[in-house]
Amino acid sequence: MTTNRYIVLLVMLAVASPPMFGAPVGTTVFETTSAHHHIRVYDHNGLRTLSFDGSMETRMSLNDPLQGHFEYTEHFHMPWLWNGLITNILVMGLGGGSTQRSYARYCPEVTVETVEIDPTVLQVATNFFHFKEGLRQVVHISDGRVFLRRTDKRYGVILMDAYVQNRYGGAIPYHLATKEFFTLAAEHLTTNGVMCYNVIGTLQSSRVDLVGGVYKTLKAVFPQVYSFPSKQSHNVVLLATKSPQRVDFNTLNQRAASLIYYKRITLPTFRDRLYAFRSDAPANQQLCKVLTDDFAPVDGLLNTGY
Repeated sequence: MTTNRYIVLLVMLAVASPPMFGAPVGTTVFETTSAHHHIRVYDHNGLRTLSFDGSMETRMSLNDPLQGHFEYTEHFHMPWLWNGLITNILVMGLGGGSTQRSYARYCPEVTVETVEIDPTVLQVATNFFHFKEGLRQVVHISDGRVFLRRTDKRYGVILMDAYVQNRYGGAIPYHLATKEFFTLAAEHLTTNGVMCYNVIGTLQSSRVDLVGGVYKTLKAVFPQVYSFPSKQSHNVVLLATKSPQRVDFNTLNQRAASLIYYKRITLPTFRDRLYAFRSDAPANQQLCKVLTDDFAPVDGLLNTGY
């Protein structure tokens, strides 16, 4: 398989969520087209959903903003099991702010910096999804990789949840999924820092896919990589650690018990989400290649075709 055909295949498999076909579902409460997305906010069956270009990005209960979210956002709390002294995190991608709201409620002492490329998304999150900027909720309007190049800060956790629209659908930005980018990110993590990446796919695929590609690329930079697949969707959170120590479920379970006992963690579902933990590599790892900047020139790929 040629490099271009391999990358094109990954693009096609990188859809953030299935597109909505036919008549739109629910009542539209806001709709616009920004420089980056066709944005729609709609209400249906007590839930408010944020859609980018036909794909669901954020979901929230209208009765309780801390409910109704996608399961994978709770896996973004798992880094506490490797770094129990988190003081700041960096999130790439705001969407409707599910992760940010959760950290504001359950980890109020943690400073959350979010990098979001689209200023309209910030307006939508603020106006329709109860997101609030403040001293511990800071948003930078920037490209994620550019932001890391320009800052000298180090973070306890970096969470990756950024998606863009191209002619194949919703996809992870290529320049945020390469070995060079992960190397840059690792340089901005603290000693026990953790990086998490929300990827769409499955751990059981027998063909080349995005989960296997991102896993193998993370493993080329970080000593250890684990996974937390969601039960209710095709989201897989890949968790990479700077620590070389390999841990198992029993060790993590003991750490979770301590964090909960001492009220370092108050997320009600924290223990439940731990049970998604997987330490083995995706089934297709050997088929996948390490992604590099040379493999993924965005403009060239969009003009290449098959």
